[in-house]
Amino acid sequence: MTTCTSRAAWVHLLRRLHFFIGLFVGPFIFVAALTGTLYVATPQLENLMYRQALHANVEGEHHSLADQIAVAERALATPLRLNAVRPALETGETTRVMFADPALGESENRAIFIDPVTLAVKGDMTVYGTSGILPLRQWIDYAHRSLLLGDFGRLYSELAASWMWIAALGGIVLWVFTRPKRRIKNRLQNTRRVHVTLGWCLLAGMLLFSATGLTWSQWAGANVDKMRAAMSWMTPQVNTHLQGGKKVLDPHAEHHEHHSEMTMGEPPSATDKIDAVLKAAQLAGITATHLEIRPPRSDDRAWTVTEIDRRWPTQVDAVAVDPHSLAILDKTQFADFPLMAKLTRWGVDFHMGVLFGLPNQLLLIAFGVALCVVIIMGYRLWWIKRPGQSSVNPLQTLTQSWLALAWPARIITLLLAAASGVAMPVMGVSLALFVVIDWLRWRNALVRAVAPEFR
Repeated sequence: MTTCTSRAAWVHLLRRLHFFIGLFVGPFIFVAALTGTLYVATPQLENLMYRQALHANVEGEHHSLADQIAVAERALATPLRLNAVRPALETGETTRVMFADPALGESENRAIFIDPVTLAVKGDMTVYGTSGILPLRQWIDYAHRSLLLGDFGRLYSELAASWMWIAALGGIVLWVFTRPKRRIKNRLQNTRRVHVTLGWCLLAGMLLFSATGLTWSQWAGANVDKMRAAMSWMTPQVNTHLQGGKKVLDPHAEHHEHHSEMTMGEPPSATDKIDAVLKAAQLAGITATHLEIRPPRSDDRAWTVTEIDRRWPTQVDAVAVDPHSLAILDKTQFADFPLMAKLTRWGVDFHMGVLFGLPNQLLLIAFGVALCVVIIMGYRLWWIKRPGQSSVNPLQTLTQSWLALAWPARIITLLLAAASGVAMPVMGVSLALFVVIDWLRWRNALVRAVAPEFR
């Protein structure tokens, strides 16, 4: 086996790992960055496309929510269960009455948009999650999360989130170890300079998006939930039991944009108390202009009124209201959330481009475009430096680069790889594939190089 210094061995290993992440995971990160950029760039376009459904008369008295729900129910060809109502609390908005339609997917609702002044039906379409995105951004979101392939497609986004932070940190370490002593101007160094400079600028963002992306993921996300439960970092949820009980802590609460609560059973049919419920909640301190009211899931449950304004300052307080006495049974306030629950809420909202409104959007658009450029520059670097077909240096493989490390370093890296594979299973499986593919490629190249000598 070829020997080398400890520093050189680390550089060989990091360079090879960075190369494999870029070659095989880079396309997935590119797609995630591109679709994520489209997602945060299109809310204004969505508002324009669906303005007929979103905007109502600005003058006149608002009818009661009960009357608006009755109009929405009459607009249905077949009866559906009422799932939630978003009242029009600002002038010129429509009320969104959402029904659970068994023909729709998880977290999807059929929404009837009602003009609160004229009671005209302004729109009828599918909306998605607590974020309430409409069909255009829903399609983009599905592409971002799963390439429109359902749960199987979610592996792509988990793969991208699992490796992006390692690619970012590994690239920085490589730059520290291998940067030239003097400034050289040629095609290779100019490309590398752009790649590295943008990598430094985007480092914090890549770490943040990896972390928040993993909380949404299928396999690593389950482990994140277990860790949060063990560390008491869960998001408090109001207790809706009419007979009292402990407050529920929901590890998925900040992700209700994508996994809204699925109501079970048949709620009471009467909605005539919804206006009184809203009034009671407002008197209890629910002051946001964007609210969601959910009817009880069964006779032993309470109504819930939840603030859904994720902008700054964040308004996500909630109350549970007794449907009989209109008493406030429980209340959660964002100010009382554990610090980690707050940070998770802010991280997810920043990821979605809603935390600071337009500045958040513009920053994420710039980030997404720059990340795409970083990946393109990485491929350009590989193309410029690509080895010849006769190169069979074993240090170009992950296995031999790892074996070149000292024994303590080998053990440490092996333990880190194992721990990362357990915490992020998609990363663990893909790392094993990297090693196998890399070794097979080297063996094939060695056979091709040696074969002519025996002809």
